[in-house]
Amino acid sequence: MSDSKPSLSKSYDFSDVEQKWYDSWQQQGLFHASLDDDKDNFAIVIPPPNVTGVLHVGHALNNTLQDILIRYQRMMGRNTLWLPGTDHAGIATQNVVERQLAQEGKGRHDLGREKFIERVWQWKEEKGGTIINQLKHLGSSCDWSRERFTMDEGLSRAVRAVFVRLYKEGLIYRGDYIVNWCPRCHTALADDEVEHEDTAGKLYHLRYPFADGSGHLVVATTRPETMLGDTAVAVHPDDERYQQLAEVGIKLPLTHRTIPVVFDHHVQREFGTGALKVTPAHDRDDYEIGLRHELPILKVMDESGIMNSEAGAYEGLDRFACRKKIVEDLEAQGFLEKIEEYDHAVGHCYRCQTVSEPTTSLQWFVAVKPLAAKAVAAVRDGRITIHPKSWNNTFYAWMDNIRDWCISRQIWWGHQIPAWNCPCGEIIVEEEEPTSCPTCGSTNLQQESDVLDTWFSSALWPFSTLGWPEDTKELAHFYPTSVLITSHDILFFWVARMMMMGLHFQDEVPFKDVYLHALVRDKHGKKMSKSTGNVLDPLEVIEKFGTDALRYTLAAFAAQGRDIRLSEERIEGYRHFINKIWNAARFALMHLEEYQAVDLDTVAGDELALPHRWILSRLNQTISDTHQALADFRFNDMAGAIYHFTWHELCDWYLEWIKADLYGDDEQAKAIARQVLLTVLEQALQLMHPIAPFVSEEIWQVLPGERGSIMVSAFPGSKSQWQDSDAEQSAALLMDIIGGIRNIRSEMQIHPKAEVEAFLISANQADNQRIEQQASSIRNLTRLSSLTIVDSGEVPKGAASFILSDKEIYIPLQGLIDVDQELAKLAKAKKKLEKQQKQTTGKLSNEKFLANAPDDVVAKEKEKLAEFEGKLTKIAETISRLQELANNDR
Repeated sequence: MSDSKPSLSKSYDFSDVEQKWYDSWQQQGLFHASLDDDKDNFAIVIPPPNVTGVLHVGHALNNTLQDILIRYQRMMGRNTLWLPGTDHAGIATQNVVERQLAQEGKGRHDLGREKFIERVWQWKEEKGGTIINQLKHLGSSCDWSRERFTMDEGLSRAVRAVFVRLYKEGLIYRGDYIVNWCPRCHTALADDEVEHEDTAGKLYHLRYPFADGSGHLVVATTRPETMLGDTAVAVHPDDERYQQLAEVGIKLPLTHRTIPVVFDHHVQREFGTGALKVTPAHDRDDYEIGLRHELPILKVMDESGIMNSEAGAYEGLDRFACRKKIVEDLEAQGFLEKIEEYDHAVGHCYRCQTVSEPTTSLQWFVAVKPLAAKAVAAVRDGRITIHPKSWNNTFYAWMDNIRDWCISRQIWWGHQIPAWNCPCGEIIVEEEEPTSCPTCGSTNLQQESDVLDTWFSSALWPFSTLGWPEDTKELAHFYPTSVLITSHDILFFWVARMMMMGLHFQDEVPFKDVYLHALVRDKHGKKMSKSTGNVLDPLEVIEKFGTDALRYTLAAFAAQGRDIRLSEERIEGYRHFINKIWNAARFALMHLEEYQAVDLDTVAGDELALPHRWILSRLNQTISDTHQALADFRFNDMAGAIYHFTWHELCDWYLEWIKADLYGDDEQAKAIARQVLLTVLEQALQLMHPIAPFVSEEIWQVLPGERGSIMVSAFPGSKSQWQDSDAEQSAALLMDIIGGIRNIRSEMQIHPKAEVEAFLISANQADNQRIEQQASSIRNLTRLSSLTIVDSGEVPKGAASFILSDKEIYIPLQGLIDVDQELAKLAKAKKKLEKQQKQTTGKLSNEKFLANAPDDVVAKEKEKLAEFEGKLTKIAETISRLQELANNDR
């Protein structure tokens, strides 16, 4: 090895390594995507995190998986683009800046729109890059030179172009409609921006008197305050109980109004009393009934959820205070039939968690059904593949029942709608600001004050970030993008809308594969929440265990369709794996100082000893498994294959197996062992680089030879000449024998330095020949003084034995152990275990414990019981063997 090569320290200090290599990669421009026509292209656009965001475990998972694919494809020689950026996050960002102003005793209206927007841009420049820097800590190899922002100049131009075209095609329109409204954020919300939470509420049964005084009917509602906006009661046309009310009407309690009874098939006769109060201004279904029957639309709340003048005596009350007062008045006046406890789903604003309020409003909408049909067709015919496929039916169901998309928001921060109103009633929609009205010539034009839904600009992300509407080289090279990786909970927020917009404006899908990863939960399977204190901060984890350990943990548990249970214990386990790799590399470097290259392709098969043929075959299989796992988006299988090969096969077996050659005097055997060791270590590092980039680069740089970055080295490909099933069978047999002998030594507590005899009884001559050829390795790895193979015979008394298929191996124990002393130790251990077993069995037999203890606690007790029972079984077997030996001695 060259003297200029640095060595590896005794232990791996990730804090020294990670920043060094990330800076080096950036300085070398290794993340930059070229426009090389001679290479295949591979592109991913990052799901843009909110500019207000900080890195959480969901981001860590999402970006780790993207980086794995990007690093893999880069090493496969493809022209690779990972395009980064952030979302302007209209409501969230405006809230942040408004809170700052509130601390100064101001509101946004004190500044005015123009100054407020300046203030937001100032905040964005000063504080808005936090999450980007945190993504760099995670090792994300994005092309930062192409970073975009959903309100940068280019994307703003794209947004205006899309809006104007859709409007002129009749796919964007303005109209009154029932929308979800956030009384806190003072803006409309799309259906999928409302989070429904199961809430313990009440169902109020109210008596509505017939207008002629002849009786009453009962309606049920969870929101009695909305009764003030009732404009009818609906019943089913075939419900004979209420036919006479067609001409009578209903006297609305607490008001002086009489409202009609309408007959509508939407009403379910079997539910409750079969009568439904109709409040068109404050309920989506009621709105549709109101349209069908031309009912008045009476709004009784303002935009802050305060009862307005239409609420009469309740004007000025908050909606929840109004609810309480109305219930008191209904009860006092005899209109309250009963109140029931009632669990139901209540909508909340996804940004501020305020209970949302359905209300009618003049808004802008996209007529999405024609766009949705194209997206559904693309998934059905395979132009877009969703992984896992279990999401397909959910996607189809949602898209087939899609409602028009409300895209206007009553806030200031965002893309202001490019529409201008003229006093003559004309609406002018253009990309550039008009100077006069084309109808009347007036110059007194006012631009719409509303801004577009944040998801509108995000829906254009795969092509707007590549320069559209300009015909750029980036667009020609990288659209459609290759893969989208995102969380399943924004499949409809974002993914479906990108499909719709990409197909409409590019006549091409925006990506070919969509991988929907699961959610990250705590170790008990519970959702992480600051309020419950079970959140794992990725940056704290990185500081404690290193980036590679976190990334490997996330990849190892990223099974399709299964949420990840993350804990520090699991991350620490992969930190040990990183250390294992480091120590293996240090061992290898000790023996590579005098390394001279050997061309393994020229070495005849019979010159390669079994350990070399076996490890190359296992490496070859791991390479094939890794390629296939990534092709199928099975990141956990990739991580698992590399982990098993590196820890259990390379470190636990191969390094031990070749020590005889490395420390021996046979120079040819030593040279071959060094070359195979270097080859296997190199390719193991390359395999794991996409998951664990930092440790793999650090080790790569100290290996013999001239080396650039591992990041741009060629990812290993499988070699048919390395595949050797015979070597794998032979090695598996030997490992079973070695493992069995080691177990006997451990269970019988034979002194580690004691050399023992072993006998193998086998009539399988082919296996016997394999074993004979590797007898010296078996002896070296198990400290045997001899291994004798016989065709037949019986295991003598006083010997410990184990069976492998058609073979039996035994070790005479005479003189190796103090039987009485060992029996005493085992009796003591057995007594302790039996006590623990009894206590645990008692717990699990206690019905009160089973009923009250959390599921994870019960599961842990069951695991403990199984562990105790397993240990007791082993102790019983060992005692039996020792008693047999004692009896034989006597």
